[in-house]
Amino acid sequence: MEEENNEMKSFKDLGLSELLVEACDNLGWKTPLKIQIEAIPLALQGKDVIGLAQTGSGKTGAFALPILHALLEAPRPNHFFACVLSPTRELAIQISEQFEALGSGIGVKCAVLVGGIDMVQQSIKIAKHPHIIVLDEADRLLNEDFEESLNEILGMIPRERRTFLFSATMTKKVEKLQRVCLRNPVKIEASTKYSTVDTLKQQFRFLPAKHKDCYLVYILTEMAGSTSMVFTRTCDATRLLALILRNLGLKAIPINGHMSQPKRLGALNKFKSGDCNILLCTDVASRGLDIPAVDMVINYDIPTNSKLQDYIHRVGRTARAGRSGVAISLVNQYELEWYIQIEKLIGKKLPEYPAQEEEVLLLEERVSEAKRLAATTN
Repeated sequence: MEEENNEMKSFKDLGLSELLVEACDNLGWKTPLKIQIEAIPLALQGKDVIGLAQTGSGKTGAFALPILHALLEAPRPNHFFACVLSPTRELAIQISEQFEALGSGIGVKCAVLVGGIDMVQQSIKIAKHPHIIVLDEADRLLNEDFEESLNEILGMIPRERRTFLFSATMTKKVEKLQRVCLRNPVKIEASTKYSTVDTLKQQFRFLPAKHKDCYLVYILTEMAGSTSMVFTRTCDATRLLALILRNLGLKAIPINGHMSQPKRLGALNKFKSGDCNILLCTDVASRGLDIPAVDMVINYDIPTNSKLQDYIHRVGRTARAGRSGVAISLVNQYELEWYIQIEKLIGKKLPEYPAQEEEVLLLEERVSEAKRLAATTN
C-alpha cells in the first residue's frame, strides 16, 4: 500500500473530481502532500479517518477536499453539510477561507461561528443555510468540562455520518475523543508521535536569564529581514517584548488571547502582509495559524513540563510543506530540566546556537534603554 501511494503524483490520482483538481491547481497545489495521499482515498471510500501529521503538512486539505467531493456528489443546497471544529478563532476563519477557495467553482458557502463577533451577524449567516459550518471549539472538546456539551452535539447530528479527526499528536485526550466520535476509524500516521520534519534545523542556547533579551535581539538582528515567530509564556511578555523590539527599530507585533478578535486578526494580517516581520505570540498562536512562509521560530520561553507537546506545535510553524526553517530555544538556568525533557520527547540532542557572548553583550546598553522606555509605555 505504501509503495502504491508513493507512486501517486497528482490530486486526480486520489480520485477527486475534475473541479476540485482544477481548484487545487489554481491555489498552486501541484502535488498532494503525504497526509493527503494517505487520507483522501480512504475518506472518499466513506471511512472515518484519524490523521496524524505535523503542523503545516496539509491536514486542512486532507479533510476539506473529501468533504467538498461528497458535497459535489450529493448537493443539498438548503442543508448544513459539514461542521468543522477548530482550536482557535483564526484557524476557524482560515479553514472557512480554504473551503471557499477550493469550492469556488461550486459556490460553496461557509459560516464561521466564533466568540468575540456580533451574534446577530452570526445568526444571519446561519439563516443563509451555509453548506459548511466552522466552529472554534475543538480545544474545549479535549477538556473534561466540555464532555456534556460534546455529548449534546453528538446527539444533535445524524448517527449516519462520517467523522475526520486530524492532529499533530496522539494524546490520551485525543484517543478519548476518538472513542466517543468515530466508528471503526482508519488511522493514518504521516509522522511519528512527536516527530519534527527533516528540513527543520533545531538549536538551543543556554544562557543566564538576565541576558535573554540581549540574545533575542542578537538573533533577530542576525536574521534581519526573515519572518520570525517568537513564543512567550504570558500575554504580558508578548506586549513588553514587542515594545522593546520596536524601540530598537525592529518591526514586531504581538498576538495573544487577551486581545480582542479584531486586534488579533489585524496583527495577524500585518504579519502575513509583511508590514511586520516579527510576531510575538503565546501558545494561542502556536496551532493552526495559516502563515505559509515563516523562516524562524524562537522559543523565548520554552514550554513547561505539563505542556511539552507545545514544542512540536511551535516549531511546526516553520519548515512547512518541504521548505527549510530554523527553530532556536533560549534556555536559562531555571528552564534546563524542561529543556532536557523536550530533547527526550523529540528523541534527539540538539546543537547549540553559535554566538560569542561578548559580541551579544555589546547590545546590553541599547537593550536596557529599550526596556526602560517600554516599561514607561506598557
